[in-house]
Amino acid sequence: MLPIPVLEATLFMPEVFLLVSAIILLMLGAFMGSKSALGVTLLSVFSLVLALNIIAPSLGEERVFAFDDLFVRDTFSQYVKLLIMVSAGLVLIIGKAWLRHDHVQKFEFPVLVLFATVGSMVMVSANDLLTLYIGLELSSLALYVLASFDRDNARSSEAGLKYFVLGALASGMMLFGASLVYGYTGSTNFSAIATLFGEDQVGVAHGAIIGMVLITVGFCFKISAVPFHMWTPDVYQGSPTVVTMFFATAPKIAAMAVFIRVLTEPFAEMLPDWQVILQITAILSMAVGAFGAMMQTSIKRLLAYGSIGHIGYALVGVAAGTSEGIKAVLIYLTLYLFMAIGTFGFVLLMRRNGEQVEELTDLAGLAKSRPRPALFMLIMMFSMAGIPPFAGFFGKMFVFLSAIEAGLYTLSIIGVLTSVVAAFYYLKVVKIMYFDEPGEPIDRYIPFVAGVVLMICALVTALFFLYPTPILNAATLAAGSLVGSV
Repeated sequence: MLPIPVLEATLFMPEVFLLVSAIILLMLGAFMGSKSALGVTLLSVFSLVLALNIIAPSLGEERVFAFDDLFVRDTFSQYVKLLIMVSAGLVLIIGKAWLRHDHVQKFEFPVLVLFATVGSMVMVSANDLLTLYIGLELSSLALYVLASFDRDNARSSEAGLKYFVLGALASGMMLFGASLVYGYTGSTNFSAIATLFGEDQVGVAHGAIIGMVLITVGFCFKISAVPFHMWTPDVYQGSPTVVTMFFATAPKIAAMAVFIRVLTEPFAEMLPDWQVILQITAILSMAVGAFGAMMQTSIKRLLAYGSIGHIGYALVGVAAGTSEGIKAVLIYLTLYLFMAIGTFGFVLLMRRNGEQVEELTDLAGLAKSRPRPALFMLIMMFSMAGIPPFAGFFGKMFVFLSAIEAGLYTLSIIGVLTSVVAAFYYLKVVKIMYFDEPGEPIDRYIPFVAGVVLMICALVTALFFLYPTPILNAATLAAGSLVGSV
């Protein structure tokens, strides 16, 4: 039988493996220089595949705590970690060729992605506010650098600076909120906090509610929920597109997952308080995402506002505060992962005379000159808009049904109405590609491996309704492991 320290170390094995891999690859790149970029990227993808194989067998196992209850491994955390690593791997695969094409292919990029991935994985397994904060900062510091990775580009540098300043403010508010919770409860451990609130200690609950609100503010910034979304359009537009693709997936999925854990475990007894906050935030996010995107002419800014709207839809499921709601959010995040990777991958690969297209008008008449990429983007836009039978429709259907079962009828109705508004700008992209007069043709070169990844995203998005069972079953297990009988 394994000694306790060894057993606990095995629970942390995927994070340790990726962290050691990142450090080794960092040293390798430092000694070999820029010529090691391709090799480091491939080894990073290989490391992610190995870590996936470490985690996958543990899906469905019972919850286990480690390191004096600072760390928890359950099906919820393992499922989210799989999504994070899949996202990181796909970003590295798609971005490999075009980072070289844009003369910014440096070995630091895959290493930073690995560090951000490790931080995100620590976050989702946190069972203590301090563990959560350590994982959050490890992820955030890597993301700050990635935002300004193209340092010779003024917009990229500006994006990195904005994200750093606002991110530091959000982290400070979250840390202050954690200190208030500790001051009023005497603990930073999720289980201990939940026990105190469960004993109906009214004074404790009232004193810690401000801390909970500040923690919620920090998370709302990380997931770009309104009214803490102001950084998203500028950072998405200014960052290299491959970085934007990563921002839109792995960090958001991790932040949403740990947000769910914090609300449903230590603050479960305060559901009436945070449920109201989340309903308001969800409504504002859906509305701003829908109406803000209508005025955009830049593809990346349009998708940035769209991502704000999608976070609003996911928050509808969280606001339900039930196992069905958490299950719906996990399904939504899984499907959104493939939709976001596919959409931003399309934007990354669309070039004219070697330069990336940035305006919606650049896609005019694309269906006439490049019918297959246009068909791919049509699938993505229909899915983002929530048009059946594409995956996005089912994602929204699950979160709205979970809200209806929880009695949140107004929230569901507003969600449906904002979905109709959002369909306008997604269909506008389709209209430009299929019905506008074509301009200068788009380059025909698409790297083979990147094309295969985009094809997989398209197949998952278009054919999810034929075989949804694996995702539905995994999401059910994950939600059940988190909230139990709630």
